[in-house]
Amino acid sequence: MSCSSEDRPIDLVDILARLRGLSDAEEFFAVLGVPYDPKVLAVSRLHVMKRVGQYLAEEDFSELPGQVIAARARATLQRAYEDFAASSPLKHRVFKVLKDHDPDKPATPDRTFIPFESMLKRFGEE
Repeated sequence: MSCSSEDRPIDLVDILARLRGLSDAEEFFAVLGVPYDPKVLAVSRLHVMKRVGQYLAEEDFSELPGQVIAARARATLQRAYEDFAASSPLKHRVFKVLKDHDPDKPATPDRTFIPFESMLKRFGEE
């Protein structure tokens, strides 16, 4: 199943302001006319939105016409979605908590490890 708004033209009026005012992933896909699989979005919505934010932060939209901004934003959303449509969020690790717990990355030696059991001991017991 795929949700798509490709048949509707993108409304270019104040496109950046409208994008800033959106609150959920489905709205971004609808406004920008990007097709998506609801199953993929159900699993990876936060990851897709975080990644699209990272990609958009690299863009400079100043002095660009609305049509160019909309095309770039659409391409960016498609790119971010495709990152997670083809692989799991664990592969990309866009969030700090996932980066910090990457099994392929060695543990940081300067971090102190305190076993949970030791926290349960009362003061004076040892």
